[in-house]
Amino acid sequence: MDMGDKTTLQRDAVSEADLSGLCSFLLATLTASAGPITEHQLLARLKGRGFPMFDLPFADNWSLFRAHFLLFHCLYRARDTLWTEQKGHLHIHALRIELAPYSPAPAGLVDHDPLREYYLDLSQLEETTEAKVEEMISSFWTRLASLEGRPAALAELGLVDPVDDRTIKRRYRELAMRHHPDRGGCKKQQQRINAAMRRLFRRHDT
Repeated sequence: MDMGDKTTLQRDAVSEADLSGLCSFLLATLTASAGPITEHQLLARLKGRGFPMFDLPFADNWSLFRAHFLLFHCLYRARDTLWTEQKGHLHIHALRIELAPYSPAPAGLVDHDPLREYYLDLSQLEETTEAKVEEMISSFWTRLASLEGRPAALAELGLVDPVDDRTIKRRYRELAMRHHPDRGGCKKQQQRINAAMRRLFRRHDT
């Protein structure tokens, strides 16, 4: 399948009914969950549940990006629904997706949220070809970390503040060895922890 075919598949294979069904499934799953859940765990639960876009093998960066985008698109839709109905607030991050009790805030969801705007705009997915994914994959997670800040970058490494630079670097070395592709690790995860380190130490130096 060439790049043009893949772009067409993105547009044709995912209907509004698919997305609505996915949103309902996510709401039910998160409501029943006893605690936080990760993106990886959610993707695993979606396999074999009637969502063809998650049953395909994630054999390359394009398929990983597509699955990630569709999942987060529906998570942000679910968050909006929960907020509007005053049923809860959904915290969304790849390593920690959690439904918390509803708590009114002065600005609610009206503040500018670049991540929400990005994922709710399906044209971002429709216009992203395999070649574009390969072009941007090295900087994609860096941009997300920049939007989310230090806590999210630390979360990519499994850390929370207070934590010192020595601990961050030691944890990074552990994860880098574990996820190195030459050792059978996950290339996507390696890129994410590398992006987190760049974010943390660029922020530290400025």
